[in-house]
Amino acid sequence: MYWLDLGALRKACCSLEMAVENALDNSFVERLSESQKQLIIAGVILNFEFTYELVFKMIKRQLELDAASPSEVDQYSFRDLLRTAAERGIIENVEVWFEYRRLRNITSHTYNLDKAQEVFKKTIIFKDEALTVLAELTKRND
Repeated sequence: MYWLDLGALRKACCSLEMAVENALDNSFVERLSESQKQLIIAGVILNFEFTYELVFKMIKRQLELDAASPSEVDQYSFRDLLRTAAERGIIENVEVWFEYRRLRNITSHTYNLDKAQEVFKKTIIFKDEALTVLAELTKRND
């Protein structure tokens, strides 16, 4: 039987947790200049980007492992893949994952402060979702 190597996802989730934790640490952030604060936000967004990509990749791989024919998963649209993941209990709320996809698509525009702030704020919620998926995938692959 095959199983997923979740090491990279664990590291990404840990890095995201640390980035968010530091960004929300008022005693740390209040000592920073405005440009340093922007660097912290950019770091959180970068962590969101690669953690999102790894979570999505691992969800897809888990569905391939569970499928009678892994090639059928390749035929799924993005939305169908997430709906299937929800049906199989890998994710809880499909709609929030659609929103994370939208956010991921706008991260190339993080020079826009309003968009960067939006991604940053929602990354705080995403962190918990990513950890929930990691826990579920770990349970299925132990």
